[in-house]
Amino acid sequence: MDVPILTTDRLTLRGWREEDLAPYAAMTADPEVMRFMGGPLDRMDTWRQMAVFAGHWVLRGYGLWVVERDGELIGRVGLLRHEGWPGLEVGWLLARAAWGQGYATEAAQASMEYTWRELGAAELISLIAPDNHASARVAERLGMRPGEDYDLRGTPVVIHRVARPDAAAPR
Repeated sequence: MDVPILTTDRLTLRGWREEDLAPYAAMTADPEVMRFMGGPLDRMDTWRQMAVFAGHWVLRGYGLWVVERDGELIGRVGLLRHEGWPGLEVGWLLARAAWGQGYATEAAQASMEYTWRELGAAELISLIAPDNHASARVAERLGMRPGEDYDLRGTPVVIHRVARPDAAAPR
């Protein structure tokens, strides 16, 4: 399937390519980047993860985009709903050099707008580790509110939620 390309003022969100392996593997090998994602990945596990992300688009019709800044891969953002997931999730992960510049919020906002417009979802969630304060701040900037605790395959997370803007309006 053709993955839609989204653009913001500073970023391009696009589908996965084989040549993304090297920059994405460098990102997923960083222990600090992967601190709340189960730990660093080797190149083979990074490849498998990219294949899952690409396949998600085929099986679900939505998924995670590569985030580029000036043609350079700086992270991933987008939609996930793995089998057994507690809802449609918007997630983000950026290379350490891209932290603190508002890219996660900007890219996640673009993917949320796509979700509301193209998929008509009533709600989005983000699954965030209790100690991941930076991601919790991104979720808050996106209008999400923390809710219930959830056990994600043995890892405790907090489900942050946001309703579709027009669904949240009083009738």
